[in-house]
Amino acid sequence: MPPTEVTVHVNRGSAEALEPSSTSLETNGSFLLSLQGHESPAHVHCRLTGDLERIASIEEPNYFVERDGVTTVPIAVNTDVIDRPVDGHLEVVTGYGSESISIAVTVVPGPAAVDVDESLAEPARSEPEPTALEQASERIPALSGLEPGTIAVLALGIVAVGIAALTAASIGSPVVTAGLAMVVAGFAVALFLLLQ
Repeated sequence: MPPTEVTVHVNRGSAEALEPSSTSLETNGSFLLSLQGHESPAHVHCRLTGDLERIASIEEPNYFVERDGVTTVPIAVNTDVIDRPVDGHLEVVTGYGSESISIAVTVVPGPAAVDVDESLAEPARSEPEPTALEQASERIPALSGLEPGTIAVLALGIVAVGIAALTAASIGSPVVTAGLAMVVAGFAVALFLLLQ
């Protein structure tokens, strides 16, 4: 994630003028101060005040801002030492102290550190989810050694025998009973051939 940035316009409209793009900033880490030069060059001094001074630092407090140039000031913040928000101000001064602005800065604790276990470096095994038929075959011990196609034929045969039995029972004709016998015989032969 790129650092947060706040811009201050230097000498825009008049000499020794400072205009911040924002008067407050909230961050959970280091941030940048962008000094945007305008009509004339300027010497700018930056400093931190309040509790912010305890956890943040500016490597170099004095900067020369070129006309129409941009000077970036990195502000390092150590959020590892805080467990609650810290407030302070970033002050920008020019014209040997004649003009200054103050930007309220609130630093909030960063996200908690995550311990990474070495096992995360190993690729995860991606086994496909078992199908409903495979799950059913695992639950019924007698079916566990059969192939899914065999189990499907077995299920279809049981449904066919069930329909034939219901038809024979509801009609009660000797022809339908003979048809039931043929369905059962066909199912038995198919089962025998599949299990060989």
